[in-house]
Formats: sequence, C-alpha cells, structure tokens
Amino acid sequence: MREVCEFRRGLTYSKKDEASLSKNAILRANNITLAANTLNFDDIRYISDDVIIPQEKKLVKGSVMICTASGSRSHLGKVAFIDKDYDYAFGGFMGLLVPNSEIIDPKYFFVILTSGQFRDHINSLTSGANINNLKFSQIKDYQVTVPPLLEQKRIVGILDEKFKAIEELKKVTEAQIQDAKELFESRHNEIFEPNPDIKNIKTFGEVCKIEGGSQPAKSFFINEPKKDYTRLIQVRDYRTDKFVTYIPKIKARRFCSKTDIMIGRYGPPIFGIFNGLEGAYNVALMKAVPDETVLDKNYFFWFLKNKKLHTFVEKSSQRAAGQSGVRKELLYQYPVPVPEITIQKKVVRELDMLSKKTNELEQVFQKKITSLEELKKSYLEQAFAGKL
Repeated sequence: MREVCEFRRGLTYSKKDEASLSKNAILRANNITLAANTLNFDDIRYISDDVIIPQEKKLVKGSVMICTASGSRSHLGKVAFIDKDYDYAFGGFMGLLVPNSEIIDPKYFFVILTSGQFRDHINSLTSGANINNLKFSQIKDYQVTVPPLLEQKRIVGILDEKFKAIEELKKVTEAQIQDAKELFESRHNEIFEPNPDIKNIKTFGEVCKIEGGSQPAKSFFINEPKKDYTRLIQVRDYRTDKFVTYIPKIKARRFCSKTDIMIGRYGPPIFGIFNGLEGAYNVALMKAVPDETVLDKNYFFWFLKNKKLHTFVEKSSQRAAGQSGVRKELLYQYPVPVPEITIQKKVVRELDMLSKKTNELEQVFQKKITSLEELKKSYLEQAFAGKL
C-alpha cells in the first residue's frame, strides 16, 4: 500500500480550542457511516478560528479518510471516499490516504479498502488483543493488486453499476420494513383512540401504582454472577447484554419479574416501555403495577406504548434545565380506557398477532438486505479475482 498512496495523520488540538461554531470544522470517526462507508455531516466538531489548520490536514478530492482510533474495534479501519475538496480538517483519531493517481485510480483504491479482504486484515491486527488503534505501519505492507489504469476504471464502472442496483433494492426493502411498522403502529394507536363505546374511563393513578427503583453505590457493582448477588437492571439492558451488572441482594431494594411492566424514567428517549428481565432495578426505571382486578396486564402494557400517551409524557416532562424525567403527578392524571376484561383480552390477542406478523416480515426483509450485502461482497471478490 505504501507504494500507491501517501498517509497523512489527523489534526490534534486541545480541549480549550473547541468552539460551538467557527470556520474551522473537524470531522471525526462518527462522520463515517459504518455500514455504507460514506461521509455523514450530522455531528461536526468546531475549533477556534485562532487555530491555523495546515492544508495537508484538510480533506482533498480523491482521497480516503480512515478511522485510526475508536472505542469500538469494529469501527477501526472504516473508510469514506472524499468526492471533492472540503474545507474540513480530519481529527487526530483519523487519517487520510491520498492515492497516487498515476498508479492507482482513486475509486479503485477505495474499493480495495472496502473489500472483505482488507477488513479481514484489519481484524487480524486486533484479534485477541485489546487494541483500538491502527497505525499506518500496520497496513503499509498490505498487498494491493494494481492492474493497468484502464482496467481499474473498467472494474470501478462495473461495480458502480452493480452497487447502484443493490442500493436501489435495499432502499425498496427498507421502505417495506418501514411500511410494515407504520401499519402496525397505525392500528395500535387507533385502538386506543377515544371510543364513545367505552364508558369506563379512569385516571392512571386510579388503576396503576408506580414504584421507583433504587441502587447501591457503584463500588458494589460486579460484572459476573455470584452467590447472594442479583442482577441490577438498567434501561440499556433491554437493548443489549454487553453491560450486565450484579449487586449484593442485601443492597437491593426494588425487584421486578420478567412479566412486570417497566418504564424508562429519564430521556432521551423518555418513557420506554419494557419487560422480559428479572432482578433488582435502578433509579432510571420505574415499575408499573396495574390493578389486575380491572386491568389485564398485557392490555395495559400495550396501552402504555401508544403514541398519544408518549407525546403527552414527552411534553409534560420537559424542563428548562437538567435531564427530562417522567412526572408521576401528571402521569397519574392521564385518562385510561377500561373496557370489560373480555374486550381487553381481545385487544391483546389482536396486537400480539399483528406484532408477531410485523416482526416476521421485518426478519424476512432484513435477511434480504443481508443477502444484498453478501452479493456486494461477492462482486468485490470477483473484481479482485479478475472475473468481472
């Protein structure tokens, strides 16, 4: 690789140089999308206009920006093609690979850096070690296949055409996923719209009690199960098992079962509705305990997830300063439709069935997207094997 490109290190600066807005814009690792290898300008860092940025620290057309340090190993080595000159610098955890266009076509070079072979090489450098940094010295000897320039351009042209078709199919599939979700949400919200046939309307506080969570000091936290310890459930645990935490049972004050309805107290996003975990729960969660003499628990679970209630909670929880949080005194006043238990169970059956079908459709569509990504990889392999 060292024979076909120049490597430039990113700009380093001090914390005191950071500014809310200026002419000096800095791109970082989050400005490269992991899945698509494209630039993303949603979150740009700025530094003081007093800092003089050397020209070689700015993005140039035909180069490739690469992530050289990240808290996540999967982001190491991700790249984005620079399609034009940008008056943006690239930060210290980034690098710029500038190909020699007399030897290698810039887009062909980018194709190499997005190939499975190069990804495997990056992974081999960090496997089995806690290494979240990538140095050019580790990739400078990576073998690059360099056919004649005309052949490189031909390959790029074919890949561009095939990749464009794949991206169009992905967009259609992603739209189908969104349509399925919106169809379910529409019916879900419709069910809990005001209904003149339901005469029994109670306030939230009349039919449900909220129990806040608690937790000991972090010094009691451990990350492996142990006798006389229990799991401490946090909001993030409903999304991932990467941060499982345990605390001594004698330090736990509030417990939940897998069937209990849990509410995310703080945001963003606020008022997440969860179930499925068992243990003690922390202060960022609340347990909803419905009066099961008048409310089916699963009916109430679906009620809590309706859009109108979420909008109410979001608006009523906004504060002038500090973190937004669910205000129980306002939530307790919210109206809850309480039809007969037989009707509630009928609602649950319908929403459970629709939710299952929606999830099944999403899985089918996601498999299609995965197949398209695999097809993309196969085209890259064919390109470097001279089979295109």
